[in-house]
Amino acid sequence: MWLSGGRMASVGRQSFGSCFRVLGRRGCNTAAVMPEAAGFEGVSDRSDLQDFSVCSSDSFWAAVARQRLSWIRPFHTVQDCDLSQGRIRWFEGGKLNVSVNCLDRHVHTCPERVAVIWERDEPKSEVKLSYRQLLEMTCRLGNLLRRRGVKKGDCVTIYMPPCPLAVASMLACARIGAAHNVVFAGFSADALAERIRDAQSSTVITVNQGVRGGKVIELKKTVDAAIQSCPTVQQVFVAMRTENPVVMTAKDVAMEEVRGHISNQNLLTVLTCEDTVCEPAGMDSEDTLFLLYTSGSTGKPKGLVHTQAGYLLYAALTHRYVFSYHDGDVFSCVADIGWITGHSYSVYGPLANGGTTVLFESTPIYPDPGRYWEMVQRLKINQFYGAPTAIRLLLKYGDKWVHKYDRSTLKTLGSVGEPINTEAWEWYHRVVGQGRCPVVDTWWQTETGGICIAPRPADPDAEIVPGMAMRPFFGIKPVLMDTEVYGSSCVSLCIAQPWPGMARTIHNDPQRFTETYCQPYPGYFFTGDGAYRSKEGYYQITGRLDDVINVSGHRIGTAEIEDVLNQCSAVAESAQLFGFSQFAQRLPKTRSGKIMRRVLRKVVDSELEGLGDLSTLDDPEVVQEIIQGHHDLLSKQQPQ
Repeated sequence: MWLSGGRMASVGRQSFGSCFRVLGRRGCNTAAVMPEAAGFEGVSDRSDLQDFSVCSSDSFWAAVARQRLSWIRPFHTVQDCDLSQGRIRWFEGGKLNVSVNCLDRHVHTCPERVAVIWERDEPKSEVKLSYRQLLEMTCRLGNLLRRRGVKKGDCVTIYMPPCPLAVASMLACARIGAAHNVVFAGFSADALAERIRDAQSSTVITVNQGVRGGKVIELKKTVDAAIQSCPTVQQVFVAMRTENPVVMTAKDVAMEEVRGHISNQNLLTVLTCEDTVCEPAGMDSEDTLFLLYTSGSTGKPKGLVHTQAGYLLYAALTHRYVFSYHDGDVFSCVADIGWITGHSYSVYGPLANGGTTVLFESTPIYPDPGRYWEMVQRLKINQFYGAPTAIRLLLKYGDKWVHKYDRSTLKTLGSVGEPINTEAWEWYHRVVGQGRCPVVDTWWQTETGGICIAPRPADPDAEIVPGMAMRPFFGIKPVLMDTEVYGSSCVSLCIAQPWPGMARTIHNDPQRFTETYCQPYPGYFFTGDGAYRSKEGYYQITGRLDDVINVSGHRIGTAEIEDVLNQCSAVAESAQLFGFSQFAQRLPKTRSGKIMRRVLRKVVDSELEGLGDLSTLDDPEVVQEIIQGHHDLLSKQQPQ
């Protein structure tokens, strides 16, 4: 019997901002915003709630977890954590199913509400799925996986572009108790193979081809090459994104059951022979939900482990309050599902909240630089969440592409991936948001599972400083450690106590997790980022600590230097590493828009043999240009 999490439809219908606008001088009745707060002694406003979430962490998270998640069996222990030992356990004793929390309970109350809007690469060809349709697709796929031998505890690798079937694949794994390992569908065969081997996947799910920016990407061929060195792989499920047939091998299982002409929407018509009812597995709170591989600054992939209850709760809560998400809003996170941003804010956070989420398959400049804003107008998007690099790219094209489209539905703008420079922030706020939408510059990592520092939630009139992450989220207690790290004196950003959404370990390498995140400052979670705190108590992220430089005794981070460089009219974009500046029209950027500073660092250190996998770069040829530019720079510095 499912123990209902209760009034999900009513939770969060008011944000802190709307609550303050309603109540005015009388103050904010926090229980109107967060029902759990009614039971928190001494909490009467947002500041009290923040303090309570940190000082009475167990009480806060227990109340939120009981209210916001549907449990098969309630938990008996809120947390059992010791950061100095790398032990992180939340909500022990509890059992639940993540897919039920994301689908079934909403189907009971609003089956025809739109769950997913698939913004396909082809312009103006969006496809909408209701919660009922997404549940049916998930159940069909879950039944297929079970029938083909996928068991609770297995790990399924998913190599797909953003599409409804990819979301259903993630949720189907969660439904039957298998973990998923989503690999960005731009990685090379070698990079994919490395992740399949480490995850020990016997099953891979992919599509025949991907489509991005009008270009066809041969995903099935990449999988074929990858599994040549993956002896654990026994089967590959193949769906059709395009009409082009692909060579099928003995391991391949065609997911299409339609006959005759293949429709462009055929990713929605798979698995028609499978039942639409799939019994959900009861999962312990600390069972693995997914692995997600991140290379970080070392270039060696590490499979971070996120678990069931804590991750889902944190993704849902941050989605609701950072973006002031209300029931009925349309939320657009344009990150690929292969990254943690796509996991938390394209899939799990919005769906746990019963929201409508947009899956973006294309690029910000296809077919023209107005793609984002035309999409905002057509889909009536309320919250938009993107990368600073994409914002800087669009800024370069001017205001006309923004002004061409109606953006009156927008209420909140978000930034993610790296610190956003002041010029891009101001353009985003003034031009895109018409000066009326708060811009939330969010700081978090794959390791944190969800947003940890952001300007919101806050009082409606609380200031937002351009380019600053500013305020810790509920339950987050940042601390700054001024000590020697990476061979230089830096101000290290750490977090003083555990929170439910954080990664638990590194798959197959728990010692690496402890040494990387828990041992540098015993009892604290070490983020690897530098930061400073203003006199008002706001946090500014300065960049990775291994990129800090020392100038006349002053420690300066990359974000601070890049912000100054980007204010120069001759500079479109910049990246700063150990005193070497790369400011040009072309930087090594991933397809999601993030600057791959690891490549620049290797070039500066003349470690060209150790550049690592470059397949995620939007244009790998730019690396050779940077190598040649660095060589020319060094030549000019040589004495004549």
